Amino acid sequence: MPNPAPHHPPLVAVSAASEDVDGRARVRLNRVYTDALLRAGFLPVAAPPMDPAYAATFLARIDGLVLSGGDDVEPRLYGQTPHPTVDRPDPERDAWEIALVHAARQRALPTLAICRGAQLANVALGGTLVQDIPSERPDTLAHSRAQERGRRVHRAVVDAPSRLAAALGAAELSVNSLHHQAVDRPGEGLRVVARADDGIVEALEWTGDDWWMVGVQWHPEELDTTAEPWDRALLAAFRDAVTASTASASRRAPGA
Repeated sequence: MPNPAPHHPPLVAVSAASEDVDGRARVRLNRVYTDALLRAGFLPVAAPPMDPAYAATFLARIDGLVLSGGDDVEPRLYGQTPHPTVDRPDPERDAWEIALVHAARQRALPTLAICRGAQLANVALGGTLVQDIPSERPDTLAHSRAQERGRRVHRAVVDAPSRLAAALGAAELSVNSLHHQAVDRPGEGLRVVARADDGIVEALEWTGDDWWMVGVQWHPEELDTTAEPWDRALLAAFRDAVTASTASASRRAPGA
């Protein structure tokens, strides 16, 4: 009796940072991303900063894209002078991930953008950011709560109908909060679809049906094993979008 065909989980690229450790440049990506993606049925691969010219070629072999969290996006990329609280810029990472956004958009490659990733995607598409929530929006909640990564610390209210609401199966949820910046003006083709009770943007998405792209300000990869189903549902919706996109591409391929 023949062996069953091996399972081929979709290949998803996860953007990664680079940093100097002991005088050597190393790739850095929190393992929680790859663990959560494996649980969701993906095979993850790190996408560290490279020459932006390789973005389209790299994604040609990939089924989906995750833009991860990390340091602040360079404010000059959205026409602002850096606030004193902004991290030291990483122009190589910014340029690489902006190129990934445009390449993913051109291919309609399903994209899930997380925290910095959502902000970066917004900037790539012409939007702007709140550089420092405590100083620019002083009457808001405490959003920079890095010591509570695995805790749901405030509510996010989701617009319906929206791609995100359909993914979550809910009109509101509670989320973790690890950021001092946020989306301000949405980029071209994007719309805000969730906010915290203080008005800070918690999610945005592509407005058309031609690209599954969702950006969330919280970290679903830190919450997918909690009792609440929302973050597992989001990752499952991303997987469904990737599976549908891969099947559609196979039907379009020559000889299919």
